[in-house]
Amino acid sequence: MPQTFAVPATTAAELAAVFLQAAVTLGLAALFTVLWRRYGKPYFGWFSLAWFLYLLRLGAITSFLLSENWIWLYWHQVVTGWTALVLLWAALVFSRQFRWHPQYLAAVLFPPLWSYVAIYRMDNFLLAAGPAVGFLSLATMWTGWSFFRHYRRVGARAAAFLAGALFLWGLHHLDYPFLRARGAWNPWGYYIDLLFVLSMGAGILLLVVEDLQRGLGALVALSNDLQRREPEDDLPGALLTRILSLAGVRGSAMYVCKDGTIQHVRSVGACAAWEAAGPPAAVRAVIKHMLETGQPETVGDKVYPFVASLPVLRGDVVTGSLVVVGDARDPFAALDNRFLLALGRQVGAALANVDLTHRLETRTAELERLTARMVQQHESERRRLSRELHDETAQVFSAVKLQLGILRESATPDLAPRLDRALELIDTGITGIRNVTHSLRPPLLDELGALPALRALVEECRQGSDLAIEFEAPDCLPQLSEPAELALYRALQEGLANVLRHADATSVRVAVAATNGTLELAVTDDGRGVSAEGSLDDLERQGHMGLAGMRERIAALGGSVVISRAPTGGTSLVVRIPAPTSTP
Repeated sequence: MPQTFAVPATTAAELAAVFLQAAVTLGLAALFTVLWRRYGKPYFGWFSLAWFLYLLRLGAITSFLLSENWIWLYWHQVVTGWTALVLLWAALVFSRQFRWHPQYLAAVLFPPLWSYVAIYRMDNFLLAAGPAVGFLSLATMWTGWSFFRHYRRVGARAAAFLAGALFLWGLHHLDYPFLRARGAWNPWGYYIDLLFVLSMGAGILLLVVEDLQRGLGALVALSNDLQRREPEDDLPGALLTRILSLAGVRGSAMYVCKDGTIQHVRSVGACAAWEAAGPPAAVRAVIKHMLETGQPETVGDKVYPFVASLPVLRGDVVTGSLVVVGDARDPFAALDNRFLLALGRQVGAALANVDLTHRLETRTAELERLTARMVQQHESERRRLSRELHDETAQVFSAVKLQLGILRESATPDLAPRLDRALELIDTGITGIRNVTHSLRPPLLDELGALPALRALVEECRQGSDLAIEFEAPDCLPQLSEPAELALYRALQEGLANVLRHADATSVRVAVAATNGTLELAVTDDGRGVSAEGSLDDLERQGHMGLAGMRERIAALGGSVVISRAPTGGTSLVVRIPAPTSTP
């Protein structure tokens, strides 16, 4: 007959509670193991180890209940103390980035040493259980205090929940010598422990989720800042100021690596003093190590409990470091390195874009200055040619005409018609020279100013064509510079010439207006007009080089040229240039 092992009813109820608690604990241990493997954060690994130790504790007490062998009670006491220590250590690593020191070994040795003395060397139960229970309760409450301090620093509500649950659990440990050890709460003490275990697991997960949301929110806002940042804004300053909004961060700084040396760019908050004195040795070391590995690095010391160096990437090359210091744990603790590397790549791209934009602006400014000098030289050459044609060529033609007139008076009848023809040709040449000099440099512009010169140009076009031209302008214009007056005159000259050559129009409206520091010239005809999708670039590519010259002149003044299809079907040319708000 096979022998059966009878388990007392009280022991069976206790085992059922233990098995339920073991199943829940195993699930928590597996969950935190997955999180540790996924994110690589050390505190996930410590929480996982704590729950596995708790599972071993339940195995030890189960073995003791079934065998009543004192060795299992010994290991139950030892693993219980170690579980409390590992939970405390995980909380400290999470909240304060704690580092291991050899003196902590005394706390690790206390559970096995005292458990041996209490179980094998002492007969008084209260004296034996008191120090062990006090140690367990102290470690549990210290864990709660760690989460409470984290709550006060960063305002995480899940940390406050954990602190309350752990304080209650620590108080619950104190009833062991008086109630549970005497079977008063059997098996309800296990269910109370199960409630605290579930509260711990839920609280830690909520804390991580809350931390993740806070970190992601700040970094998404930072990403939006990088995308919306105007080229002229202080990008490093805005970036470092945004990082200060993360919980526990007290300062941030940015460094770039050029020619093998680390150069300071900007620092704010607690790092502002580094601009003159340079970063501490610990910070320099963590930056150097980050540059070597290309991965985010963290460290802590007495001055700065937390220092992080995040890589700034351009492509896959580390070109700088974003340093974050604080008095609390890692503000990026819930974010894995891949996210931080993506952030560093985005920051590097934004800095590269700013650098490219600055260089482009510098090159654009140089090109604008070059264009302005070319326009000035072009106008100077036109003025020189106009003066030479007027003062030399026209005078020569006048002298030749005078000499021919003298010869005409004494010429024979058969030569007189030929001399008359020569005089007519000379008159035609003089008229042509006058027209060319007028086109090269309108004298009215120098003598009377922009508005009379524009009126004269419109009147000249009206008399030389069949166009009905309407001219609207105020009584006076703002005081314009000489290049602005000339550019406005040339724009109207080119606009009217294009209407005559290309538009097949019957009427033109020319309007000049000065509003809000801008002088606007609008030329609108009723001709066939440009295509609806046409642009100034398209017209220039079609060979309208006069428009290109017009745009260069206006752009050199900081103005704009717009050509579009008019509502009436013709073409509308609008030129705008900056102008003073006051009039002479």
